[in-house]
Amino acid sequence: MPFYCYIVQCSDDSYYTGWTTDPPRREKQHNAGTGARYTRMHRPVKMVYIEEQADRVSAMKRELAIKAMPRAKKARLVASQQQEANLIT
Repeated sequence: MPFYCYIVQCSDDSYYTGWTTDPPRREKQHNAGTGARYTRMHRPVKMVYIEEQADRVSAMKRELAIKAMPRAKKARLVASQQQEANLIT
């Protein structure tokens, strides 16, 4: 089973970081108000960054590392993945 660390962008332009085994399902949970308490207050959210991890422990460690980053560094992560996606399409 794959594990993912992700970032969602909230309606107030803030970021929320978490981990999951199913990013689309998790985004739906956040938008339905059954995700994290933080995202309940900042809906709707949009999945803007997904990073596959080897296992649950790795995903949880990466989540903590991203949460510790300043906002500007998180924004660079998001922008780099979006730029990568644009190069592929």
